[in-house]
Amino acid sequence: MGITAIRTSCPEVAVPAGTGDITLFNPATSQDASAIDVTATITDVRSTCNDSGANVLTNITFNVEARRSKADGARDVTFPYFITVVRGGSAVTAKRIGHATVHFAAGQLRAQVSAQGATSINRAAATIPQDIRDKITQKRKAGQADAAVDPLSEPDVQQAIQRATFEALVGFQLTEDQLKYNATR
Repeated sequence: MGITAIRTSCPEVAVPAGTGDITLFNPATSQDASAIDVTATITDVRSTCNDSGANVLTNITFNVEARRSKADGARDVTFPYFITVVRGGSAVTAKRIGHATVHFAAGQLRAQVSAQGATSINRAAATIPQDIRDKITQKRKAGQADAAVDPLSEPDVQQAIQRATFEALVGFQLTEDQLKYNATR
């Protein structure tokens, strides 16, 4: 008896490393701890997927939790975020930019807002071809030459699976300096 794994055409949803946090400074040219104005984090990422039609539709919801250093008057801070579809682990096939505006009431240091995005992937592109599925699920008997070879180790099978694998990624749309700050803090 072998191992059974169920594969879905729905994309995995994640936050790429280094893009789930953002720090705004005042003045903007400083990166000193004393100059931190507002920080925010993407949390509670959830997705729902409908893969019953010609397109695989995924709705993504998440929260942006923010904290400011001074609780002066009311203030709105807008954070740009992206929703990206990645195929095979490296090829960006679509990207959309959205904006989440957090409202701080007067005297309030913390605030939160919910945001969302959606992806659409062609179902045929997210489906492993039938000949590859047949190769993976083919019955094998002990003693036969093909019984000793894992079909998932074959390059053509690996490539077909990779081409049919998608991810939906959500993160803050960071400047180059913000990304460097996140990587070095």
